[in-house]
Amino acid sequence: MKISIKLIYILLCTCASVYAQNDTIKLKEVQITSNRIALPFSKESRTINLITSEQIQNSPASNVADLLQNIIGIDIRRRGVDGMQSDLYIRGGNFDQTLVLIDGVKMDDPQTGHHSMNAILALDNIERIEIIKGPAARIYGQNAFTGAINIVTKKIHSNSLKVDLGYGSYENKKGGATFSQTFDNGGILASVGYQESDGYRFNTDFENVAAFLKSDVKNYNLLASFTQRKFGANGFYANPNYKDQYEETQTSLIALGATYNSGNVTIKPRLYWRRNQDMYLFLRHNPPAYRNLHISNKVGAETNMVINSSLGKTGIGIDVSRIFLVSNNLGNHNRTIVTGFLEHRFEVNNFDIAPGIAISSYSDFDTKAFPGLDLGYRISDFFKLYGNIGYTYRTPTYTDLYYVGPTTLGNPNLKPESALSKEIGFKYTSGKFNLDIALFHRKSDDLIDWTKDNEADKWETRNFSKVVTKGIETAVLYKFNLANYTQTLTIGYSFIDDDIRDSNIEYTRYSLNSIKHQFTSSLDTKFNTIFSQNISYRYVERTDGTSYNVVDAKVLASLKNGFQLSLAANNIFNTAYTETNIVPMPKGNIMLGLNYKIY
Repeated sequence: MKISIKLIYILLCTCASVYAQNDTIKLKEVQITSNRIALPFSKESRTINLITSEQIQNSPASNVADLLQNIIGIDIRRRGVDGMQSDLYIRGGNFDQTLVLIDGVKMDDPQTGHHSMNAILALDNIERIEIIKGPAARIYGQNAFTGAINIVTKKIHSNSLKVDLGYGSYENKKGGATFSQTFDNGGILASVGYQESDGYRFNTDFENVAAFLKSDVKNYNLLASFTQRKFGANGFYANPNYKDQYEETQTSLIALGATYNSGNVTIKPRLYWRRNQDMYLFLRHNPPAYRNLHISNKVGAETNMVINSSLGKTGIGIDVSRIFLVSNNLGNHNRTIVTGFLEHRFEVNNFDIAPGIAISSYSDFDTKAFPGLDLGYRISDFFKLYGNIGYTYRTPTYTDLYYVGPTTLGNPNLKPESALSKEIGFKYTSGKFNLDIALFHRKSDDLIDWTKDNEADKWETRNFSKVVTKGIETAVLYKFNLANYTQTLTIGYSFIDDDIRDSNIEYTRYSLNSIKHQFTSSLDTKFNTIFSQNISYRYVERTDGTSYNVVDAKVLASLKNGFQLSLAANNIFNTAYTETNIVPMPKGNIMLGLNYKIY
């Protein structure tokens, strides 16, 4: 922690120096998406990170999983190249405790959180990514245990047709097309994509197909996506010595929504359906030996309302969903969830206060309430202090409860896990320099993880009695001019400490091998009208003592007549490292891309 305290001191001094220069430029505010009370970024009293469309374009990442790797406090544990199979962790939580949303539609899967990233969109379809850290259950409901990732899709504002092609290491070939058309009362955006690779080692080949559709007509909006992935899973699951595993997933989403405004009241109803199909083979070339097939469906309806008055903004919502699972391993199950939301935001002088509560009723578990409170104090146009506290909750997945495999065993007697999370933070926001510092504390009860007492035992799910997680995050963004162009430097550091109380567990699989120290940096440069460059670096040290350094880079050339060429290089110094389950990550690899805007 001494390192963290010194770093805070340095950053505060830097911030004071920049503020003293008094040459800041106020940028146009980004409105943070919310199903109810939406606020400008600077007014939020929570820790929120934004990945803008400009950052997405400049990044050497070719997919969302790789893109999130350089966000402080985020732990993406990947298996293979291009985010082929990835798990998402926030602030030391596990992949079941993080909620992914697409335009506010919840993408949680009742079978397992391993599927949260299945339906992630192509980068060309994304306007920005909003990362909400800390207790988010009162805003989104269960599964937002440690935070949430909301992917905001592209706005339809012009007529265009684009094609893109890519070729890289391991015979990695990709292609896609994106079409958008505006009308007098709306527009449409559609894209398709295909990718295949021989894989970076034995039995890691893959084939991906994706389609996306978005349409706005007057007050109505339609969102649809489909993703299919087929991949060799050498050591991805169970014991890493099992090299012949194979998996196929299909994930689809359809959401139909509307927006109605009447005076000071805004109402947003929405219907949605998410389907996921997962087929797993223990022996790829001998399917009858061991085969799992799971099909999950989630059908829901929600209505959210915002009332503006002299007392502030009031948000009210209700979400009713029905879950169906058909599985040859887990059995057939269904669940009904009804969640009500109520929140209000007051602003008094330089203070903002936002209490709220979500109440969820489960057909197979108890009714639970998630109260929370956000507080903020604006010191000036640039400085803000904030804090929040809230309860959060997660029911076990059906894999947690019922899975039976060669090396794993579910536990039907599991109880839901819960936590009380607290956070205090400081923000400095201007056009040239942004600084965020946050201290967080989470006390978890009945935490669920896969555990065992002896190395030769099967992994089995259990409830821990108590786990206390505490840590610190710092993030800096600095823009400066050089050679008449704007250059951007981002730096981040996080420290996480887990304290397991009243537990004699010897081995844990997911939750408690979190990142202890994390350092990230990225430099975007441009010195002429054609070329722009990015280089990014990250250092990770985990609680088991392993650590690694990874450097990625990208060069982007914007040519005349709508052509763009790019060369991205990942792990350019050939670092040998793993992120999960002792699966070795690829050594240095490259991707050459061509993007052509036809009109």
